[in-house]
Amino acid sequence: MDGWTKQRADAPLGAFVAEAAGLDWIRVAGGPPVPRVHDVTATSLTVDRVPVAAASAGVADDFGQRLAVLHATGADAYGAPWTGFIGPVDDLLPLDNAGSPSWADHFRDRRVVPALTVARRRGSIEDRDVAEVERVLARLEELVPDEGPARLHGDLWRGNVLWSADAVWLVDPAAHGGHRETDLAMLALFGLPHLDRVLAAYDATVPLADGWRHRVPVHQLWPLLVHAALFGPAYGARAGAAARSVL
Repeated sequence: MDGWTKQRADAPLGAFVAEAAGLDWIRVAGGPPVPRVHDVTATSLTVDRVPVAAASAGVADDFGQRLAVLHATGADAYGAPWTGFIGPVDDLLPLDNAGSPSWADHFRDRRVVPALTVARRRGSIEDRDVAEVERVLARLEELVPDEGPARLHGDLWRGNVLWSADAVWLVDPAAHGGHRETDLAMLALFGLPHLDRVLAAYDATVPLADGWRHRVPVHQLWPLLVHAALFGPAYGARAGAAARSVL
């Protein structure tokens, strides 16, 4: 494939290196195809150019099966052996990928609380919504069963899911060991063509735990708070609403 390069002279130190490491890490046998890294520096990343096509039902079925395989490949721990980043290249938020003893510890301390802190500092979430989010965080162990670390893309919104004629390709990960429901919740948050087929094929390949649909708002707290920090208070209000729907 031809190469495609993105570059930024003032990129945070390690951002492109982390992205390259994440791409290599989520490229697993039987999983979704991932562009190969041609070159990475402190200021640029060159990867395969993906041939895009319209979304189709058959490819959606294939993607659901392959995404289940990726998640089931697992990880050594919650987190990753590199500092991660998420967001647009001109306003990347760092992700603390240090290992955590449980999913609840990881999601609360390494994901939600840091994003919530930035959102509060930038005036993007009201105090009443902060309180609702914190109530959910206090009950994470009760609300979400810990299945052990899955191998996540970590930023699985529709913009990082590229449809080709015969497969769905994954790009621009914030890869880490986490809960597989978090990737699925992010797909649902921002919509994906043929999402119902993707989820059905996933569940048929590696069945999801009972009640997973009711837990979607818990997992969506993190991406909503990231968006609040990056894009403003509308997302802070949505995070509060998601927390209230759980409680």
